[in-house]
Amino acid sequence: MTNYYAVIDLKSFYASVECVVRGLDPFRTDLVVADPSRGRGAICLAITPAMKEKGVRNRCRVYEIPKNINYFTAPPRMKLYMQYSADIYSIYCKFISPEDIYVYSIDECFLDFTPYLGTYRKTPKELAVMIMDEIYERTGICATAGIGTNMFLAKVALDITAKHVPDHIGYLDESEFMCTIQRHRPITDIWNIGSGIAKRLERCGVYDLKGVADMDKKQLFRMFGMNAQFLIDHAVGQEPCTMQDIKSYKSKSRSLSNSQILFEDYSFRDARLVMREMVDGLILEMIEKHLVTDSISLFIGYSKDVIKPVVRTMKIGEYTNSFNILSEHFLSLYNTSVDSSYPVRRIGIALCDLEDEECRSFTFFTDTEEEDKEERRQRAIIEIKSRYGKNAILRGTSFEDKATARLRNTLVGGHRG
Repeated sequence: MTNYYAVIDLKSFYASVECVVRGLDPFRTDLVVADPSRGRGAICLAITPAMKEKGVRNRCRVYEIPKNINYFTAPPRMKLYMQYSADIYSIYCKFISPEDIYVYSIDECFLDFTPYLGTYRKTPKELAVMIMDEIYERTGICATAGIGTNMFLAKVALDITAKHVPDHIGYLDESEFMCTIQRHRPITDIWNIGSGIAKRLERCGVYDLKGVADMDKKQLFRMFGMNAQFLIDHAVGQEPCTMQDIKSYKSKSRSLSNSQILFEDYSFRDARLVMREMVDGLILEMIEKHLVTDSISLFIGYSKDVIKPVVRTMKIGEYTNSFNILSEHFLSLYNTSVDSSYPVRRIGIALCDLEDEECRSFTFFTDTEEEDKEERRQRAIIEIKSRYGKNAILRGTSFEDKATARLRNTLVGGHRG
């Protein structure tokens, strides 16, 4: 039996939601979703299809919008978008079991149509239309879809094929893929192929998937390691991963991470202050989940990328969730790795190789009584924050001018709720 998958994407989702709540048509209304408080350099999180028709690039900055276009600016409301996304997920569940749905992002879902075509007595395209019509009738949001005989082909059908057909529902099987997509350029239009992979392939004179398919497999494995198998499969339209594989997958390692792009250039000292706030919050999250770590990671991106960013990882030598121990190691990593003569614009931290807290280790020099006291204090902080809000209790440094924790605690996904 042939398998059929669909990927349904909510068209210009944030902008469409803002139009719907205002009673406007996103196909006729010029509207951008952007935070005006961040100035003209703010990124437009979404623009309406009407603006795309005028040649405005998605995810552009406000200052890049042509001055002759009169448009509405809608401040982002992430909680509203999350509610719409949840409502639309409930529509998927009306037709498809949750076991056959994979949420790829807030506005995109993979659906395994295979078990349902006989039940509904529909073709894959008819089933997609039925679901998309229900979404529009209940929410006013338009959707597009890609259908394929595997998950990769469904995604490529959405990203490339759906844009060139009147009903915005693309379809690909392996033979259709070989005819229409294998020579498609630029290769970066293909799902999971970024500019880094494309540049490395260009050095070998390869600019499309046909070129990848003709390459020596040993050379691909030398260039990309185990990830070469993805390229080899996708170059001929194959994808062995199924919905069941995704649902049963369990990562061998766990981690927690946090990152932010600063609103302005930060000095060495001020960026260190923000990093400490981020470390504090991430350790609280780790304690709340009853985890410990023995490895930390730091990323620092400089303003305008004047020099290469800092990427450092450190093994601690013991599994711990102690704020005193971990913050000391983060500070050491920051002080020895970051160039103090360049302003900082991006910060990222991670707690890696997480294990359950039963794996916590001790050395001969560990003051267990002090560590237990610190953990009780941290759990008390978690209790206060969960009951009264994240800003109910803060370190004194979070009240300094360049601190960001108080503001970020009011945001959702880095944007206003």
